[in-house]
Amino acid sequence: MIALFFLIVSMITILISGLGANFEFDLKKIIALSTLRQLGLMMRILFLGFPKLAFFHLLTHAFFKALLFLCAGLIIHVMNNSQDIREMGFVIKILPYTSSCFIISRFSLTGIPFLSGFYSKDIIIEQIFIRGYNFIYYFVFLISVVFTISYRFRLFNYLMLIGSGNYCHQRYFEDERMMLSMIILVLLSIFFGASLIWVLFKTPFFYISSFMVKILPFLSVFCGMVIGYVFAFFSINIYNIYLNRLMFFLGSMWYMPVFRTYIIYSLFLHFSSFYYKLIDMG
Repeated sequence: MIALFFLIVSMITILISGLGANFEFDLKKIIALSTLRQLGLMMRILFLGFPKLAFFHLLTHAFFKALLFLCAGLIIHVMNNSQDIREMGFVIKILPYTSSCFIISRFSLTGIPFLSGFYSKDIIIEQIFIRGYNFIYYFVFLISVVFTISYRFRLFNYLMLIGSGNYCHQRYFEDERMMLSMIILVLLSIFFGASLIWVLFKTPFFYISSFMVKILPFLSVFCGMVIGYVFAFFSINIYNIYLNRLMFFLGSMWYMPVFRTYIIYSLFLHFSSFYYKLIDMG
């Protein structure tokens, strides 16, 4: 019963983090929501009863996510410390090596075949589909995969292809030390998954499943790319109050900061203000 409860919590975490990243314009918040989704995926496979597989995904995820944070930090530094992806654009022209590493890390995070992320994510998807759970679990998982691919493709469009390009003429070049670190992480993001799976697991994995089960993740990836392209060129009418409320609801992870953060520390802020006026200034 406890495992089922945490399984549902991890499923909701994967869904709301992937959905919230599609309506976020802060580059660091998008990557943080991506990390939150991966943690939810690790918890899900852990409570399915596969701790070694969760640990395997934790190790493979560490390298390409570290590469992703390095590339994002360098891009933010070049963009005059601006984290708004709407002010970026055409990064691939001014930072070609960093953009290549960024794309490789996104591909490994997506689970492109024969990169590090593929070896853990493919096994996780197979394990989820052969467990015999309710259809709702599979449906929510596929929807979360769609939204995950969509925000990655949306971020790729904003950084590389479209955007205002407000900070595309900064006088900064790629650092050699950063490039050396990226080279190491790129090699680990490509070859580490295949090497580690031989070390952690004594016997090879071999699954026999139906054609529909095999094709569903690829269909989800295709649908996510289409939705990400739509979100990249989607403009908000500021006068449509219902659309703005919907966007705020989806982008704020279903009002979670309001209930979990603002309500808690607002009481302490009022108390500290009262204490400051009464004791310090009184």
